[in-house]
Amino acid sequence: MGRAAAMLGTTSGFLRAIGEARLITPLRSEGGHRRYSRYQLRIAARARELVDQGTPVEAACRIVILEDQLEEAQRINEELRRSAAGPRRPDGD
Repeated sequence: MGRAAAMLGTTSGFLRAIGEARLITPLRSEGGHRRYSRYQLRIAARARELVDQGTPVEAACRIVILEDQLEEAQRINEELRRSAAGPRRPDGD
């Protein structure tokens, strides 16, 4: 946890707080140490940006969750648009 906090330029307490807010749930090593994925670190960094701008931790976590859900919905919509359009023929028809 200390290493992840240092990478993000934050504290272990911040990582605990966003864990308690259920923004991220790190895996645990056999020794009980928290293990964060790159995705979780990216999410934590975004939450930290919001908190640094004055957003309360709980609100920052909710914003990050909603941003993530929106990004996923946009990706799915784009995939559906492409599949609905069907394959294009080389002659433009």
